[in-house]
Amino acid sequence: MIVKKLEDIEKMETANNMDVRNLYDSKEALISVITLRAGEALKPHITPENVVFFVLKGTGIIEIGDDKQEASADTVIESPKNIKHCWYNESSDIVQVMVIKVPKPTSKTIFV
Repeated sequence: MIVKKLEDIEKMETANNMDVRNLYDSKEALISVITLRAGEALKPHITPENVVFFVLKGTGIIEIGDDKQEASADTVIESPKNIKHCWYNESSDIVQVMVIKVPKPTSKTIFV
């Protein structure tokens, strides 16, 4: 059995210095948690695989393609591959989102 606590997992180095931590990283899948502080945003980008988001804490704004809506804790959002998507935290609280990519990405994310 492998047991990990989010706070013990090292932050990844990211282009915009965000708090991103990989919970699970295997050749089959990648599961990460992104923590957005008040006013932070995940830059618009395109991934070559389908992505499932699960909001763990707070209420953020998700934009997928031309659709933009609020998403709060306990919400699941599906984002198809090759479509621009991003997250915004327009609140004064933390927004924490689990990101699930299956299969694991084999090519890089494209920031737009």
